[in-house]
Amino acid sequence: MSKPKVFEKPTGVKDYLPEAAAKLRSIEYKVMQCMERWGYREIITPTLEYYDTVGVASSTEDKKLFKLLDRNGTTLVMRSDMTAPIARVASSLLKEHPFPLRLSYQANVFRAFEAEAGRDAEFFQTGVELIGDASSEADAEVIALAIACLQAAGVQEFKIALGHVGFLNGLFQETLRQRQDAQTALKACLLSRDHVGYRETIKSLGLPREVQQELEGILRLRGGQEICRQARQVTKDPVAQHAIAHLCEIWDVLEAYGVSEHVLIDLTMIGDFSYYTGMTFEGYAADLGFPVCSGGRYDNLLAQFGRPAPATGFALKTNRILEVIGKSKTEDAPQRVLIVYTEPHRAAALAKAREYRSREGFIAETRLLADGQQGLHAVRQADGVLHVHGSRYCDIISFTE
Repeated sequence: MSKPKVFEKPTGVKDYLPEAAAKLRSIEYKVMQCMERWGYREIITPTLEYYDTVGVASSTEDKKLFKLLDRNGTTLVMRSDMTAPIARVASSLLKEHPFPLRLSYQANVFRAFEAEAGRDAEFFQTGVELIGDASSEADAEVIALAIACLQAAGVQEFKIALGHVGFLNGLFQETLRQRQDAQTALKACLLSRDHVGYRETIKSLGLPREVQQELEGILRLRGGQEICRQARQVTKDPVAQHAIAHLCEIWDVLEAYGVSEHVLIDLTMIGDFSYYTGMTFEGYAADLGFPVCSGGRYDNLLAQFGRPAPATGFALKTNRILEVIGKSKTEDAPQRVLIVYTEPHRAAALAKAREYRSREGFIAETRLLADGQQGLHAVRQADGVLHVHGSRYCDIISFTE
């Protein structure tokens, strides 16, 4: 293996230059403000966790974890999600705090992907966990908050796809009771949104025609509240029926929030079926193939840390949101002022810089001119902005005489 060049970086990670970094932080700030207004308090957890606790409990496949050894030979992992670390804290440092707990976070997380997959190994998440409330009201709250956060981040057009793992679990148990491998294969197809593979897998199972049509029919169960009624006719399995009833309750609460127009029920949408235990959802922005947020109910996780409790939450994919709004002009960008000065006028120039920096909406840069230099070459554009060596300023103030 050849030694990397000094300017190279590992596959799957990227540099964020000043403009992109400013937009990324702006998204995080606006979203965290939105979460705070809903009663969620920020929590910060370590980048490194023990493999035997948080690593094992996370929803990430073992082969996708970044592992390393500490000086004692103990295996550590770089956090691959925030849900498991927060579950650890809720079960330890916050053990005496009563439920429900409303916690928020912003963090970078790490997952190892094959190089040819073209996916990020480090990415940014901003999200919440609502711990200790098993109700449909709690599920609806995090969905409504996800919608509010997407709007606060500047995402104009999006849809939330809402599903429930119980529906598919019940349907598959009813139709494929003794065929666990077939159930797993079908779920894997739905998880990757491979509907062609889903149909082909069904055909390969040698099922009666009516069962085959029943399983293929769920691909059409996408829409509004009417899907609840249609889904009840598909299966009589009690687990599936309970899941549909729960989704109907969530929908009623979302209508009360006034956000149901952003939501569609998609009973093929199951999230990570090894992790979620109830409702799941994903948010899709227009013209972006990847979800910009995802979440759901995970009632079994906290038991692994010794404090059993129901929980629900979501994470916004902050760097994907940056892709959606990255080409737009930064709103309310601060005005940049350049203050140039010669050495005899240093005190007056720096005083003026302090004045500008104390004012909301201004950035002040200072530059000492070389001996004999009386100013800088600036080009004023049609929009009134001054360009100096590629930098843009609303004004240039000189202290040279």
